[in-house]
Amino acid sequence: MRVILFLCSLSLLFAHDPHKQGRVLIYPDIPGYITLKADLHQHTVFSDGEVWPTIRVEEALKDGLDAISLTEHLEYQPHKNDIPHPDRNRAFALAVAAAKEKKLIVVNGSEITRRMPPGHSNAVFLSDANKMLIADSVEVFREAKRQGAFVFWNHPHWIGQMKDGTAKLTEVHKALLKERLLDGIEVVNEDSYSDEALQIALDHNLTMMGSSDIHGLIDWQYNVPEGRRPVTLIFATSRTDSAMKEALFARRTVVSFNNTLIGREEILLPLLVRSLTVESAAYSGKTSVLTVKLRNNTSSDLILQNTGDYLFYDNISVLTAPANSVTTLRVKTMQNLASLQLKFTVLSAVTAPKTHPTLVIPVTVKTEK
Repeated sequence: MRVILFLCSLSLLFAHDPHKQGRVLIYPDIPGYITLKADLHQHTVFSDGEVWPTIRVEEALKDGLDAISLTEHLEYQPHKNDIPHPDRNRAFALAVAAAKEKKLIVVNGSEITRRMPPGHSNAVFLSDANKMLIADSVEVFREAKRQGAFVFWNHPHWIGQMKDGTAKLTEVHKALLKERLLDGIEVVNEDSYSDEALQIALDHNLTMMGSSDIHGLIDWQYNVPEGRRPVTLIFATSRTDSAMKEALFARRTVVSFNNTLIGREEILLPLLVRSLTVESAAYSGKTSVLTVKLRNNTSSDLILQNTGDYLFYDNISVLTAPANSVTTLRVKTMQNLASLQLKFTVLSAVTAPKTHPTLVIPVTVKTEK
């Protein structure tokens, strides 16, 4: 009986260990910057969510996030009869208290919830959400800017407001852009991605964002640990809220969504270089077939199309390097080389609509002494 109880206790321990489950999101740092994993669009019972703010903190810690924001709807308060709260900063205050002495940055934010146009937008790094209770749909953006907030357009392709599922700029959005009241745009929201939003980000120099927009439980919605929540990877100079804010305004982000990485090439490519590294390379016996072990240092599967000079012995031109694991390639180099380059188009990475980056991996061959 004691053995059975011990085994049961052990199984429960591992069941609640996020590292054992493999749910912790892992992405490498890049030269000059720390990679912060953030979800800056979430809800609790203080607007139309279904959980207490402390749950959002616990979920973030289990997933290894560095930063969150509980962006409660300013205008939409379906639980107000059960949870009256005249202070729109309340969810933030509870989350900050829950995250005290934890390695988690909690940012004060709110969702500006209007009909289209302008639709929904998040303002994060607010000093006082109560001052955002303004009727005028443009003046509320001006108030966010007076508070130094970073403002991004939420789910611009949402079929609830765009029946064709296509993100497009209205005259109101053009006016917001002209007045510099919009800083970013969600290219990913929950379980959807928008090529049109990505193009708007590129055309108007907006920061690319991705978020869960979670209302229920992360584990249920994304079937954790098999599934993973979308996040924004923010490349900051330090693990602080001020450095994160600077990075957002500087557009140093990559969106991780459903085993796809989305971002500007100048920031996405350094991430890919650190994401796929050579663990070893050696020839098999007296052959000219080189065995290369590639390590994927991320929580995203990387789909690669071989576009280099060499063919593979036991792989077709398209292969998958699974997340957080080692993939073995046997490369037909035709002659024994001391070094070479592998070249791939990364099909699971996007820098513009229908555009994928090219990754060149230098390989140094281990020689027998």
